[in-house]
Amino acid sequence: MEHGLSIPDLGLSPAAAAARFDTLQTTLVDLWKFIQSLNQDEQTIVVVPSMSIDSDLPGAEMQAYEERFLFLLLLLRQPRARLIYVTSQAINPSIIDYYLDLLPGVISSHARKRLFLVAPLDGSPRPLTEKLLQRPRLIEHIRSLIPNPDRAHLVPYNTTTMERDLALRLGIPMYGADPKFFPLGTKSGCRRIFAECGVPHPIGFENLASIDDVVNAIHDMRATKPQIKQVLVKLNEGVSGEGNALVDLSSPPHPGDPGEKSAIRDCLHAMRFELATMTYEEYAAKLAERGGIVEERIMGEEFLSPSVQLRVNPLGKLEVLSTHDQLLGGPSGQSYLGCIFPAANDYAPMITREAVKVGERLAKEGVIGRFALDFVLVRSKGGQWDPYAIEINLRKGGTTHPFLTLQFLTDGTYDPDTATFTAPSGRRKYFVASDHVEAPNLRAFTPDDLFDLVVRRGLHFDQARQTGVVFHMMSALGEVGKLGMVAVGESPEEARILYDRTLAILAEEGELAVKSGPVA
Repeated sequence: MEHGLSIPDLGLSPAAAAARFDTLQTTLVDLWKFIQSLNQDEQTIVVVPSMSIDSDLPGAEMQAYEERFLFLLLLLRQPRARLIYVTSQAINPSIIDYYLDLLPGVISSHARKRLFLVAPLDGSPRPLTEKLLQRPRLIEHIRSLIPNPDRAHLVPYNTTTMERDLALRLGIPMYGADPKFFPLGTKSGCRRIFAECGVPHPIGFENLASIDDVVNAIHDMRATKPQIKQVLVKLNEGVSGEGNALVDLSSPPHPGDPGEKSAIRDCLHAMRFELATMTYEEYAAKLAERGGIVEERIMGEEFLSPSVQLRVNPLGKLEVLSTHDQLLGGPSGQSYLGCIFPAANDYAPMITREAVKVGERLAKEGVIGRFALDFVLVRSKGGQWDPYAIEINLRKGGTTHPFLTLQFLTDGTYDPDTATFTAPSGRRKYFVASDHVEAPNLRAFTPDDLFDLVVRRGLHFDQARQTGVVFHMMSALGEVGKLGMVAVGESPEEARILYDRTLAILAEEGELAVKSGPVA
């Protein structure tokens, strides 16, 4: 194990650990009923935003991703709620003050006393949960901060066996999908569920384990649909499109030609990886290790990539939470950059209906927690949008934190039938959000510098109008010049104008910040 630290054994066989976790998860039912009753008794939320990803992110950027869910501090508006928030490194106190000052109708000092920040002070790129499991004393410290384990639960980002084991060590249930359901969220599992639920999805093949498998699959796809121009190879495990590779099929001969498979193999050697540091040899090795799929890349003059967010609560009830249009970028336009909320009304109800089919299936399987379905849409010659489901994310995602930020700040609700979000005031709310506001000059800012310009330039979230900008991921400013934001408006146009204006102001202020000042 890296750094000379090992994870102490649970002392349970895999079957016994799974059985004990199943028993622990049953306590979520009573806890959920307690939370829904708006009982004012004490409860504790333990937040561990650990990410298991391939990217070798700089320490500050990984820390910033762990801080994306600091919007959960808004739960402290409940007067008896306690929040334990764990990150790899200590959080800048100014960032904590920023979130607590957003709390509507709450004295921030009262909320601060119910917030407990825990950090192993380990900036290595390994998952946060792994760092905790290597430090039993730190887990015991977290346990000591939970007055009543019967009124506590763990909120992770993703749910692997490590998060399951952490829940067991803490003795509290986890609000998220049991890792035994992990195969359902892989790329191969997604395609199987889409087929079984009758949800439209691209032509392709799953359960591939080698380059030879991919060659044969593409060969068969071309035999079925000769006009395919591009395909995507996707690793079974991958986030934000980083396990994807684009293959151009414009050069192989016609299907059935004796040299077709050799030409397809040449195309694979030239495929473009969404993760910039990936090599062909590394990708082939990961494909052999994890398995993957190949499917047609859906293309069209009018192309969109919306998503639907749902959850199954501990009582087994499926709920539609929101829809978003995704902002995509990267080498081939497959990397998640941000989102627009809500998705447009002319197709949001349609993709919601398809997503509900999958959600009902997952609920029947016993999945609980939040998850999302990604779609691609192309407009047909008849003017209608044709939907294709491409992914199930059995975890929180890039759309989770901006939506919950809006919900917690406004107490509004989303209506899936009309694809609208309405605050108690009766005013509709919209936002544009991104985790990728980046510029080299932003490295000149500290979080306090950011807060200063936000106030000076009138960008701060206005509690009276419930519009403005909320920032996140501020720990990445100094090292990588990056942060995230949610721009909230009362129309799609207002949200976009505010978002664009904020980008322009950050660019302007960043340029001023790096100019030399007067010499004393």
